[in-house]
Amino acid sequence: MVFGILVNFYFCARTVYHQNLCFMLTRANTLPKILFLSSCFLGLVPLAGQQICVAQGVTLYTPYTKISVPPGESIDYSVDIINNGGGVRNAEIAVVGLPDGWSYELKSGGWAIEQLSVLPKEKKNLSFKVQVPYKVDKGTYRFQLVAKGMSQLPLTVVVSEQGTFKSEFNTDQANMEGAANSSFTFNSTLRNPTGEEQVYSLRAQVPQGWNALFRANGKQVSSVNVGPNQTQNITIELDPPDHLGAGSYKIPVVASTSSMSSNLELEVVITGSYNLELTTPTGRLSSSITAGSSKKIELLVKNTGSAPLKNVEMKSSTPVDWTVEFEPSKIDVIAPGQHAQVFATVRASRKSVAGDYVTNLEAKTAEKSATASFRMAVRTPLLWGWLGIMIILAALGGVYYLFRKYGRR
Repeated sequence: MVFGILVNFYFCARTVYHQNLCFMLTRANTLPKILFLSSCFLGLVPLAGQQICVAQGVTLYTPYTKISVPPGESIDYSVDIINNGGGVRNAEIAVVGLPDGWSYELKSGGWAIEQLSVLPKEKKNLSFKVQVPYKVDKGTYRFQLVAKGMSQLPLTVVVSEQGTFKSEFNTDQANMEGAANSSFTFNSTLRNPTGEEQVYSLRAQVPQGWNALFRANGKQVSSVNVGPNQTQNITIELDPPDHLGAGSYKIPVVASTSSMSSNLELEVVITGSYNLELTTPTGRLSSSITAGSSKKIELLVKNTGSAPLKNVEMKSSTPVDWTVEFEPSKIDVIAPGQHAQVFATVRASRKSVAGDYVTNLEAKTAEKSATASFRMAVRTPLLWGWLGIMIILAALGGVYYLFRKYGRR
């Protein structure tokens, strides 16, 4: 009680001094002065913040004293500091009672300020920005903007819904299984639960040798913009090293902003790597053949991966009128590190002229394929060679006979 009376006396005495009310008192008799000061001391005269003191002091004003916002909203108050008195006032600005986790910023003229000087009968504008956190309970929150020792502005913020500090980052299928030389595509959704647009940076923590790509709206991205309370579809592509050993690999994926983040854990189970090689025992991929004849070639189908190769089919691509037959034409399974022997019988066309021809032989599975290109040098049959020589000799003999018979005429 005593403290309140002393405070009232201080503010009234200060107001009287600064607003030249002392001039009025000096013109009055001693008794009215004593009665006036006694009334201030006893709290009988209205004090600072009420009609008389406010009229002669500083007023803080904003039209929006109670507003409703969602979690994560940024509130921009435009506050006028009004000097009602006849002298310059230096107003020290502070915020009282702001809830824990909330933040604010005071600016005027583009500067962060703590104190403003206002000329008599004028006003200065102050930008008061309050940041409501994302993780906040639904309810009503009260705080004050004060000009210390001069005025106070009570403000109320109603948070309209229960807040959260985490975005929603989900996928319908978080694990996949396959070979090391396969790629794995995960479809995910990222939801922004806040009341403002957020820019999310995307990052996958992959082991050494892995590659990770993010795609949104069909384009490769490293970050995405998600509107307030909106959802963005994101495709995550993971590509492990081709010769990675079998095992289970967990890949953490993070979507983060400057103030919050959300994690998604993906799992890739590597069953092994698929790799196939088609060659010959000597490694030589060329041979010769006579037109119209056949050639038998020994092939080796090697499994150089770490997973079994099943249902290996043999195929060929030949010049016109050439044929290739495989024995066997299909291999049930080849274990890792093993090989299978296949014989290819190549038959050249009778119409083939001398020269080099390319025949492509292929070993193919559902996961992998290998091709060997054979260069076949075609030779004409020996009979045709002798026949050509005989025709040439016959022609020469005919010419000789004609010269002998008709040469002297």
